[in-house]
Order: sequence, then structure tokens, then C-alpha cells
Amino acid sequence: MALSRDEIFNRVKDVLVEALGVDDDEVTETATLSGDLGAESIDYLDIVFRLERDFSIKIPRGELFPDDLLNNPEYVDNGKLTPVGLEKLQEAMPHADLSGFADNPDVSRMPEFFTVGTIVNYVERKLAA
Repeated sequence: MALSRDEIFNRVKDVLVEALGVDDDEVTETATLSGDLGAESIDYLDIVFRLERDFSIKIPRGELFPDDLLNNPEYVDNGKLTPVGLEKLQEAMPHADLSGFADNPDVSRMPEFFTVGTIVNYVERKLAA
């Protein structure tokens, strides 16, 4: 039986509470991993590992958090994603709401778009595939 969005959210919440040592009431759909929950780059690897284990899925490197795209000079110019880079990012992250990013595609703003809801969307898509 397929998991409901609420069930996925609750399991993602448990993963984040364990990985980041935050209180479960801090983990909301709109909470950002870095800004609100204090995740650092090493934590992202731990989160991916825990999600893979908890949901029995495989998360290829760069699929959930496409960091390699954000460092590619073909897609980034002067710290901002080019129009082609923005298109590639949207293709790479259909699970993220990037609507507010197009106005100011500064790469340093990307952590704002790595939310708990983004992870829930990703897992939901992964399980449905």
C-alpha cells in the first residue's frame, strides 16, 4: 500500500530530528534545512543515507540536492544561474518550488529552496516511480 503524504512527512520528520538533533515541532513543511534546522553540508549526506535506509530507495548523488549543477561554470555566471542553468535546475529539481528563484537566481539563495516539503515531494515522487 502506498504511503500517504502525511505518512511520508512524519517519516521525513523523524529522519531530520535524528540527523540534525532538532525538536520535532521545528520540522514543518516550510522549514529550510540550513536556515531553520541548522543543517550543514555534511548533514546533507547523512540525511540522504537515512532517507535511503528508511524508505528503501536509492538516491543518486546530486538528484535530491543538485550541488554539482550550482558549481558548473556552464550554468553559473558571476554567482547567478544563467537562463540555461535555471532551466537545468528546474529539470533537476521537479520536486522543489523554484518559482521565487527566477527573479534573483543568485546561487547563494539556493539553501532557501531546500525545505522539508522539498524532501517530502522528492520521496513521494521516488516512491511513486
